[in-house]
Amino acid sequence: MKDIGFMKKIGIALLGLGVVGGGTYEILNDMRETIKKNEGLDIEVKRILERNIDRCKQLGVDLSKITQNIDDIVNDDEIQIVAEFFGGVEPAKSFLLKALKKGKSVVTANKEMFSKCWHELETAAKESGAGLYFEASCVGGVPVIRTLTDSMQANRITSLKGIVNGTTNYILSKMSDEGADYETCLKEAQKLGYAEANPTADVEGFDATYKNSILSSLAYRKRVPVEKVYREGISNVSVEDIAIGKELGYEIKLLAISKLTDEGKIEARVHPAFLPKNHPLSSVKGSFNALYIHGDSVDDVMLYGRGAGALPTGSAIVSDVVFAASKDVHRRYDFECEEVDEGAFATDFKSQYYVRLAVRDSEGTLAKIAAAFAKNGISIRSVLQKEGKNGEVYVVFVTYETKESNVRKTLSQIENFDGVDKVVSLLRVEE
Repeated sequence: MKDIGFMKKIGIALLGLGVVGGGTYEILNDMRETIKKNEGLDIEVKRILERNIDRCKQLGVDLSKITQNIDDIVNDDEIQIVAEFFGGVEPAKSFLLKALKKGKSVVTANKEMFSKCWHELETAAKESGAGLYFEASCVGGVPVIRTLTDSMQANRITSLKGIVNGTTNYILSKMSDEGADYETCLKEAQKLGYAEANPTADVEGFDATYKNSILSSLAYRKRVPVEKVYREGISNVSVEDIAIGKELGYEIKLLAISKLTDEGKIEARVHPAFLPKNHPLSSVKGSFNALYIHGDSVDDVMLYGRGAGALPTGSAIVSDVVFAASKDVHRRYDFECEEVDEGAFATDFKSQYYVRLAVRDSEGTLAKIAAAFAKNGISIRSVLQKEGKNGEVYVVFVTYETKESNVRKTLSQIENFDGVDKVVSLLRVEE
């Protein structure tokens, strides 16, 4: 417990009072006395930038604290910290740059803006001496950023693998557990508030890509731009493939993956993938998130918890607020910011692969397919034949680890074979 003989007064402004902003406001009020007692910090919400007055009334906000002008915040000397909840790049970036240039520390949950504009924000913070904190940007209430920066300094991190989007995990969990199709599960997620009316950012993997960029940058101390993260979403994942995967001993997840290759390059990707049922990430269901980290000293570490929501994300925001308020000197992460070394990133990643082909039951077809895999240096781990609807025949191959380019080349050849109707699906398999 801190010596509270001296109480440090901290003024904070909130930019936005939506789901997460509202949750943060509630936590700051509820925990104010506790934070005073435990940390010696009296944190008061001085200003809130918000257009929706009804929302402010709903949360019991003193309306005299409401403004719609960012200058009222950045020019207020009683405000030391600005917390942002807008989402999107603008006006969030411009507002936060204004705050940082005035020497105010910034706390944000905005993964898109932060992953794309990190360098600009960090430069402004460095020049003014302000702090820049972003724990809530990646896995909601799960303390992944602080773990990477403050708890694993004795490790060379070699890989990250995680479920970092609650919307897609809910949809895939429901498809797997109930056998419902993608569209049905998406509608259910929207009804429950897990998915937006326009779910593209989540279901097409953009949200997870922003988070992977941030996490990988911190893990390897090298900026990993969003455009260097390979991306696929879940909209093409079928109930049939999930069922076959379960028969083979796998669960399906949208994974954010990054690793250091044997050549020392960074490989970063987001896509649906099969995991063995006994993998710790396979048991992460519903809207929960988890991050699986491998360090050379600690071996494997997994962090698990609520990845979204007003209070879990608000918890991470308030943690950063307390952290920022207690620091006189703030940490910098300005590693390799200005230029990206193109040679630092892998352009052809490796994985195991699940391939489902629609074929006609004709003599020699399977042998030709197997020969094509072998010719391109791909070893087959298992083969399964399944009967589909209307007399369709499917052949499922699971390969050993190989390069993506080898698989793409092989499938382009196979789909032209007599007896092969089409390549139905291609999914990665991770161990």
